[in-house]
Amino acid sequence: MLTASTLLLPAALAGYTLLCAASPFGTCRKCRGLGGTVVLDRKGRPKRAKPCRRCKGQGKRLRVGRRLTNHSRDIHRAGTR
Repeated sequence: MLTASTLLLPAALAGYTLLCAASPFGTCRKCRGLGGTVVLDRKGRPKRAKPCRRCKGQGKRLRVGRRLTNHSRDIHRAGTR
């Protein structure tokens, strides 16, 4: 049991690393990729409200793993100059 979980954790981390490398942007969880909330006007027709604050209306956000990779790359680059 312990060996299975020991092998599963590095495999999951490797999979997430590959996901962040292949697709660095993920769908915004707050607006579900719409870029803002959809509200109804008084007649019941949908209209766009203000843009999402998390993704600034883009609908996509940088993944946490990609953000960590970029930060570590910046630190390495600054230290080797």
